[in-house]
Amino acid sequence: MSHRFFTSESVTEGHPDKICDQISDAVLDAILAQDPTGRVACETTASTGLIHIMGEISTSCYVDIPKIARQVIREIGYDRAKYGFDCDTCGIITNIDEQSGDIALGVDQSLEAKAEGDSQLDNGAGDQGMMFGYACDETPECMPLAISLAHKMAQRLTQVRKEGQVDYLRPDGKTQVTVEYDENNQPVRVDTVVLSTQHSPKAELDQIRKDMIERVIRPTVPAHLMDENTKIYVNPTGRFVIGGPQGDTGLTGRKIIVDTYGGSAPHGGGAFSGKDCTKVDRSAAYAARHIAKNLVAAGVADEVLVELSYAIGIAQPLSIYVDTYRSPRPAALEGMTDGEIARRIGKLFDLRPAAIVRRFGLKNPIFEATASYGHFGNRPYTERVKVWENGRETEREIEFFGWEKLDAVELIRKEFGL
Repeated sequence: MSHRFFTSESVTEGHPDKICDQISDAVLDAILAQDPTGRVACETTASTGLIHIMGEISTSCYVDIPKIARQVIREIGYDRAKYGFDCDTCGIITNIDEQSGDIALGVDQSLEAKAEGDSQLDNGAGDQGMMFGYACDETPECMPLAISLAHKMAQRLTQVRKEGQVDYLRPDGKTQVTVEYDENNQPVRVDTVVLSTQHSPKAELDQIRKDMIERVIRPTVPAHLMDENTKIYVNPTGRFVIGGPQGDTGLTGRKIIVDTYGGSAPHGGGAFSGKDCTKVDRSAAYAARHIAKNLVAAGVADEVLVELSYAIGIAQPLSIYVDTYRSPRPAALEGMTDGEIARRIGKLFDLRPAAIVRRFGLKNPIFEATASYGHFGNRPYTERVKVWENGRETEREIEFFGWEKLDAVELIRKEFGL
């Protein structure tokens, strides 16, 4: 069996699509900080000199959407007109309606609750569709190696810019990594690295290439994965002065493969950013990732894909699917089918939308943090965040990326006899 090559990409927070993701999630967080039950579906587009924010929002609070958008753009670094986009002078259009009453009928009270009067099933899924979660043992965070390295490079590129280590970098940027796998499907080396970064007109390509290799690529790509045959391309067109929304129109959700697994696994349903937790596009995808990661960490398989499907207005998932890609089974699981693993997952995990929301704290303002460098593979952490309770502003300790916790490993091992 011959070697194979797999490629994934990431982008910086100054990429036009990521600007839109961050604005949409910042609006969502601002609403959740005051109204945890707010319903939000917020989409953003960005083009030369203009931000357009639209969607369906039902909430009891008021947030200054243009102010939020300008602050996001400022923090990204587009704060001067000569960069091609300026947070203070760009135009901002808002076009917001309330959530459809037809959708709210099924979300407010599920079909099961209407039939059985069970308050534990009050919330139905906010949409139909299928959602995927994936994990593998290629990295400590149970993510595919290519997307993991691409994200780390993109984060490092932004760090170098914001720390002023070089004076010519601007916010837009992209990274790409090609990993070579051996006949046993194990990553053995990095074959190709591509890094493109927006820069000032005066910067010379040779200097950019030297700095990016020394300051971004080598600090993030492990030396043992690179050799004399590894190809490195920095700004391969030779010039990247026009970037951000001036160079490309941005749109919320368009970098969904960057947000998930870099193409290593399927993606179903819709995109994530700007959606509150009643939308199973987001919450069920987080739950599926949590299950897959804990299955891998528990030793059930080296690689796991979990699919969940829902119908609008129904709380329980319609189906649970598992694929372990024929990875070797532990002795205790010899002969166990993927279908049996899926059946046991349905018994172990409560996958109703309301239960997912409770488990991961998805009514908290935690989502802008997910809008850059991937929704998966991050370490969970807690932070004190300002929220409104009983009409007064206060601070509360809130957990971020709770779906990345390995808190179900022992439960899984016990169920599977590991």
